Amino acid sequence: MTDTRIPSRVFPQAKEEADRAKQGVSTPQTENPAYRLAFQDMDFLLREDLRPVRFQLELLKPELILDEAGIASTFVMYGSARIPEPEKAKALLAAAKDDAARKIAERLVAKSKYYDVARELAQIASRYPVDDEGKRHFVVCSGGGPSIMEAANRGAADVGAESIGLNILLPHEQAPNPYVTPGLSLQFHYFALRKMHFLLHARALAAFPGGFGTFDEFFELLTLIQTGKIQPIPVLLYGREFWERVVNFEALVEEGVVSAKDLSIFTYCETAEEGWRHVEEFYRGRTFDQGKSEAEAHSAEQVAAHAPTARE
Repeated sequence: MTDTRIPSRVFPQAKEEADRAKQGVSTPQTENPAYRLAFQDMDFLLREDLRPVRFQLELLKPELILDEAGIASTFVMYGSARIPEPEKAKALLAAAKDDAARKIAERLVAKSKYYDVARELAQIASRYPVDDEGKRHFVVCSGGGPSIMEAANRGAADVGAESIGLNILLPHEQAPNPYVTPGLSLQFHYFALRKMHFLLHARALAAFPGGFGTFDEFFELLTLIQTGKIQPIPVLLYGREFWERVVNFEALVEEGVVSAKDLSIFTYCETAEEGWRHVEEFYRGRTFDQGKSEAEAHSAEQVAAHAPTARE
């Protein structure tokens, strides 16, 4: 049957019904909250027992946005919201009024170099070409906030590329940094779902010095790889001096609570070129599990075949 007059759908779209509901007559019945369409009733959607539905929505919305944007994989960058770019770090040092503040400012100045490293690494990743299907890979993804996160999005903007910001609703205001692509700037209520979206499309990840949030995100990734819940990806750990000072990884091995091979999950790096070189080496000639989809395997093979060098 080839009659093109057959309609593609017979039910009206939800938006049409929602608009129609707003135009209804006003009676005691229609004015009562019970009469609202369920998906227009915010009081209903925000009920305590609707949390599972809100989980579903927060899982689905970012996935649809990234899919519609043609994003097949991401390069995730974790890092502190308190490490400023070098010039601002020097200003903090100059403004220090006592020894304690001066000591902290000096350490921030020392770590501020990673702002530039994150920015450069993002520039390199953002030059990665689209695949044969027009899908984008290694799209830079940060937490959308300031400092190291800002540097990641800024690096993508430097080369005219879009980047993702996964912001989180906090008691104190945290606006997305100005370098996040507006259409890829997403806000989360649930930390757990935000962390899940960091990793769903991640095919490389760089963790820079940071605090509780960075530790939370980084150690969850280590656990997922260690336990085989996700396939290994290149995990770049920037700032060996910082990490070995605040976490004694070797002691964990000596205490018998992790295996020596678990420390091979991540690779210490200091420069953007060094990090990108590790990503290239990770994917070059790699054999993938049969459980991995053909699309994922093809994506990984493309890295080795088409990865731009740090000099490009």
